[in-house]
Amino acid sequence: MNTNLNTKPTTNFNLKKHFAIALCVGIATVATYLGGTQKLIGAPMIGLFISMLIVNFMPSVDKDFKAGTTFAGKKFLSFGIILAGATLNFKEILGYGAKALPLIIFNIIIAFSVAYFVGRKLKVSQNTCTLVGGGTCICGGTAIATLASIIKAKETEIAYAMTAIFLFDIFAALVYPYASGFLGLTANQFGFLAGTAINDTSSVAAAEATYNVLNNLDLNLAITVKLTRTTMLIVLAVIFTVMTVRKQAQSIDSLGEPSAASDAQKKMSIGQTIIKVFPWFILIFLVMAILNTLGVFQNIGGASNFFKKGYKFLIAAALAGVGFKIQFKDLITKGIKPIILGGCTWAAVALSSLIFVKLFAAYVG
Repeated sequence: MNTNLNTKPTTNFNLKKHFAIALCVGIATVATYLGGTQKLIGAPMIGLFISMLIVNFMPSVDKDFKAGTTFAGKKFLSFGIILAGATLNFKEILGYGAKALPLIIFNIIIAFSVAYFVGRKLKVSQNTCTLVGGGTCICGGTAIATLASIIKAKETEIAYAMTAIFLFDIFAALVYPYASGFLGLTANQFGFLAGTAINDTSSVAAAEATYNVLNNLDLNLAITVKLTRTTMLIVLAVIFTVMTVRKQAQSIDSLGEPSAASDAQKKMSIGQTIIKVFPWFILIFLVMAILNTLGVFQNIGGASNFFKKGYKFLIAAALAGVGFKIQFKDLITKGIKPIILGGCTWAAVALSSLIFVKLFAAYVG
């Protein structure tokens, strides 16, 4: 019997990794506070920028610290998306919001078509095109976070897409309330334009608040349209989940082993791939949305407020982890093409919405 008296006990606790995770949570806390002091920039984007500032002033980042930020970027993101599902309601597409569905669906087609076409010309990755297209046509950062988890996007692709969406989102939120008067838009037309062509919900709320002050009104049409548009995230999540699983299955099926044994092994591999690739948190996300639609959470005191704040906090923590992977020099060099892509996609959706509200003024009301 051999015993090694010099053997040291091992531990799974990694101080630097856990410090990185705690730092991401701390950044999310600060970002949530700052996000609550104004209505223009949401906590997730603030969390991303804070971590980017920190990492660019750090002398170096070792692998253990990176492991912690990666953990935060993936795990917090999944839990955040699950909580986001509890804020969606299929009933939002009824009533006035339902009138915006034709435009919302058309803008989804426009956004992805332009994103993929321009992205190919700019030689931007397909994942980045998907994130920019989804963020533009649905709900900015939440859509990017959800789709990124499904298509397994790189953290740099997420950061570049978020930056591209953020720049034009802020521009739209600041300009639309004033431009609506110059364009001669009615209150309903502005509601359609802001609700379908401004990305983040907080930015839509900010734009509508400014419009109400300028016109001495108290409307929430833009928010109603925006919530209907956000509900479409469920449809996109299902579509891209199916596409991702099929893509992985086809890559295995293309191996083409000739023997029966190989075929059996191949079929098993396809099944295993589906289990491995399928983002199961999306199913929980859908279940939460269904439960919320049925009114289950309404019977739980404070649940609605918890889900709304909780998902933003977790996504802010996740994006804080993503931000630690981004250097400013890379954002200026490698990130310029995604920004151009975001501008083209944003312009296409904005023009589509403007033309719609002008041509179908009677329909919009």
